[in-house]
Amino acid sequence: MPALTGRIRTPQRPQQAPHGYRVALRTPGALKFYLAAAPARIGIAMTGLGIVWLIHGSTGSYAVAGTVTGGFAVAEAVGGPQVARLIDRFGQPRMLPIILLLHSAAIALLIGLAMTSSTVWMLVLAGVLAGASLPQIGAQTAARWSHALRGGSAISSAFALESMGTGLAFLVGPALIGTVSALVSPVAGSILATALVVGGGLSLALQRRTAPPPSAGIRKEGSGRLLHKGFLALVGTNIGVGLFFGSMQVSVTAFAVGRGSESLAGPLYSITSLISLVAGIAYGARRWRLPARTQFVIAMTVLFATTLPLLSVDTPLGLALALALPGLALAPIQVLSSVLAESEVEPAVLTQAFTWLNSGSAAGIAMGAAVAGRVVDSHGAHEGFALALAATLVATAMAYVVRASRPKVAP
Repeated sequence: MPALTGRIRTPQRPQQAPHGYRVALRTPGALKFYLAAAPARIGIAMTGLGIVWLIHGSTGSYAVAGTVTGGFAVAEAVGGPQVARLIDRFGQPRMLPIILLLHSAAIALLIGLAMTSSTVWMLVLAGVLAGASLPQIGAQTAARWSHALRGGSAISSAFALESMGTGLAFLVGPALIGTVSALVSPVAGSILATALVVGGGLSLALQRRTAPPPSAGIRKEGSGRLLHKGFLALVGTNIGVGLFFGSMQVSVTAFAVGRGSESLAGPLYSITSLISLVAGIAYGARRWRLPARTQFVIAMTVLFATTLPLLSVDTPLGLALALALPGLALAPIQVLSSVLAESEVEPAVLTQAFTWLNSGSAAGIAMGAAVAGRVVDSHGAHEGFALALAATLVATAMAYVVRASRPKVAP
């Protein structure tokens, strides 16, 4: 029996360690670099479409605009990892200003050539230079999150914030470039996009305290450390997801046009992105107990299963409902890709790893759009949806390979 003069205390539950968005955003310097990168994200989302407006406005040809934009996209996918390798080697504060200067010069060259009615090959060359010099700001901020939170429980929430930032940028950016190009001029639209990229990139470069250390002094630095089964399979999943997106872009448009609802093509396609944005917020707010590799396989399987209803839709309303379903899996897939990249590569090449994931997605989108265009022309929109379904099956198979691989880097 306790003494009468003593105080009886109710046992307290141990306080749970904070996690999630609160920990990520309270990390010293994190909110500053996250917000600093926001204008650059929007500018990047505007750049490709801005080139379409610019070239079509000067030539009157969508074919030429598509050729120049295609060169820009291919150069971005191929050159992005090489730019990231330089940034990993010498550091963001040192390399970002140089790369941004080269990009702004390439865009200025493209604008000058467009305004003087230059030949197509010169326009394509300028587009390639612009794409090859475009820094992947998302990869830079993801590397900063990893440097600050590596091994912590809040890393998935940080990457969810990255996914949300990118999603919002690609909702705002295309609408902004379209409005400015239509109401002012295509040249003004491209200048605004470049100003946002350069301004946000320089703001990020000035924040030296949160930048990952350069790897120039580390032995065996190089992209060769990315060439192993686990990481290559992870890139394969991103190519598959890119194929899905590229196929859907063409197929949704073809479906809307075929039903006499051309004006609904854009809103219909945005449904998946909006649902993905909400799903990403919900996913990042929770702390998940399942291993990331298991979650990755589940998310890919959900993407495959939720794509199946697209094969049977016959009305715009039915398509709208079917397009909402894949969005539930896309944001978790993007977050988990970044989480798994951390376990597959060393910190010295992490920016390259994130950029290769982005390049895989970009290459998949380009291939998916090209193949789906031929399929839809020959057979119709539903065959394009079938191609998107096949892409998710490939991505799911790659996810199983990722799950079977062992992490290369200890947490």
